[in-house]
Amino acid sequence: MAHVELTSDALQQFADLPRSIQPRVDRIFARLADWPEVSGAKPLSGKLAGHWRMRTGDYRVQFRVEGQTVTVEKVGHRDRFYDN
Repeated sequence: MAHVELTSDALQQFADLPRSIQPRVDRIFARLADWPEVSGAKPLSGKLAGHWRMRTGDYRVQFRVEGQTVTVEKVGHRDRFYDN
């Protein structure tokens, strides 16, 4: 079982999501606790190499894994999700 933590930015982004989407994203957080037995996680490439993402509909969760800790770094809509 992994420990899942959210950065302060990810917490704020989660709070800003539409109320109807928050439970779906919250289920992703719960699934991440089962790392590495998580289906649907995709490794990112390029400047985001070493990071992963999961999706639910049009929303994405970006995270990184260090040992038994999964750190959620970003939560948001797919539009402009990978910008900056």
